[in-house]
Amino acid sequence: QVQLVESGGGLVQAGGSLRLSCAASGSIISINYMGWYRQAPGKQRELVAGIATGGTTNYAESVKGRFTISRDNAKNTVYLQMNSLKPEDTAVYYCNADAYTYYTGSGRYWGQGTQVTVSS
Repeated sequence: QVQLVESGGGLVQAGGSLRLSCAASGSIISINYMGWYRQAPGKQRELVAGIATGGTTNYAESVKGRFTISRDNAKNTVYLQMNSLKPEDTAVYYCNADAYTYYTGSGRYWGQGTQVTVSS
């Protein structure tokens, strides 16, 4: 099994910044892809940003130029630096990892979510 623990959410004014962290632990052999998704009230969960083991990244158009995803492979941790936050960024942010484990092989895992609220 893989556990993902997120931290760093909170309340911030528009134009401010937050940094989210997500640490993966468990019987992990390797993690291929890690990403951040978000879900606002009444909306579907959407991909915010993702990063592969080699560092290749992808972003939602709405956050390009404002958010930066990075990872520390040695720590199995992914980060999301969010700058120039807007009220429409308000959502629960979820960490995601595609991991290969000793007991279950390949699987997709999710964190419990962390609330990000941007006030206008």
